[in-house]
Formats: sequence, C-alpha cells, structure tokens
Amino acid sequence: MGALYKIDLNSDLGESFGNYKIGRDEDVIPLISSANIACGYHASDPVVMDRTVRIAKEAGIAAGAHPGYPDLMGFGRRNMAVSPSEAKAYVLYQLGALDAFMKTIGLPMQHVKPHGAFYNMAAKDAALAEAICEAVKEYNPELIILALYGGELEKCARAMGLRTASEFFADRAYEDDGSLVNRRLEGAVIHDEEIAIARTVKMIKEKKVTTIHGTEIELDCRSVCVHGDNEKALAFVRRIREAFAAEGIEIAPLHEIV
Repeated sequence: MGALYKIDLNSDLGESFGNYKIGRDEDVIPLISSANIACGYHASDPVVMDRTVRIAKEAGIAAGAHPGYPDLMGFGRRNMAVSPSEAKAYVLYQLGALDAFMKTIGLPMQHVKPHGAFYNMAAKDAALAEAICEAVKEYNPELIILALYGGELEKCARAMGLRTASEFFADRAYEDDGSLVNRRLEGAVIHDEEIAIARTVKMIKEKKVTTIHGTEIELDCRSVCVHGDNEKALAFVRRIREAFAAEGIEIAPLHEIV
C-alpha cells in the first residue's frame, strides 16, 4: 500500500550566468523531485542549461522550464509591460531553447513554472496568464503548469484543459485571499523552521493554512517550493524531507501526482 499523501518538492535551478555562480544546484537536485530550470532570459546561458539538465538526469529527477522576462540585469524580478503576443513569444522561445538540451540527452520536459515577476504578474493578469497558457498548449499540451493557488494562471490553465499543479511556499506568509504577503511587509518571510515545516505538513494533510491575519483558509497544493542557495536553506530542505518521512508523506515528481 502506497503513502496516503504525496507531494512534489520543486526548486529554481540553473540560474548561474557565465562566470557568475548562483545557487548550489549539485547539492539541491538530489533532494528534490522537480527542477525548474532557467531558460536564458532572467538567468542562465547555453552552457549552464546544458550542465543543469545533465545533473537532473543523472540524479533521476524530473525537470521543467522556468521562463522569465528578458531581464538578466534585474534577475527577472522587475515588472515589465509587454503585450500578450510578446509574452507568448517569450515563453515559446524559452521552451524551445531548454528543450533542445533536454532532447539531446533523452530527458522529457515535465512542467513549466514562470519565474519572478512573470509568475507574480500572471497570477493577477488574466491576459498575461492566457498568453502563457496558449504558448504551453501549442508547444506541448502534456506539460504541467505550476502556478500560485487560486491565481489567474492556475485558473486559465485549468480552463484550457492543461494539467495544473499549485505550489506552496513553506517560508512565506499568506494573505486571506491566498496571495503571498508582500516581501516588504513585516512577517512576510517565516524564519522559524519549525513553524514553516508544521505549516507545510498541515497544508498537505488538511489542505489549510493560517494566514498572517490568523484566518484559516483552504490551500490545495501539490508541490512545495524549496530553496537551497545557501547552507541554512540546504539544511532546511533536509529537515523538510525528514519531517515528511516521519509524517508518512511521499515525495514524488509532479507527473506522478497530477
């Protein structure tokens, strides 16, 4: 008999560029089940993309595209005013670029998770969300969209019949509407690891989370976003894995869950 609960652990990877190293991909990849790999717009370059997909394949984990705005200098975290047709073209361009490296080593693309400002804006902008979903559906309708729970991107993906998974942020506080608390506000980031892990386990088992205002809301997510770009973050990922094992929660890639 399999585990009663299954969850995907995803992380943003392949975000180095040229001589600039960002993140600890070699350490993180063995600890997760799905890698979101940068596609050269907000970060990465052809050499980094090639290296990252090979590390993912060697570790036996699933991989997907992490497309962002064309904003290397701002790491894709600055809002951009682009038309839906431009956004669609940006996604197609980046999917094709990453997929070239994946196909050469026989690693199938599993999912698409927009990055940074692209992700956050698509959660609120229906036209932008639709453009992203159109690009994904036309490129490969079997790809899974990874999105913020209750946001426009998730709604649009489901409406288009795309496989969709919402993600939970273990170390971020939530507003009553299910959105993330702005990082500029006090309490937006949860620094207590015990609290973060307890919240994650509760979300998986009860599909609920307590907001920054003390309200309990529904949050049905199939993936947990974890970061491992420093020693403390890596230790946190390991602790999450230990907690899941103790709670009977199985870690599995998205394609085995949705």
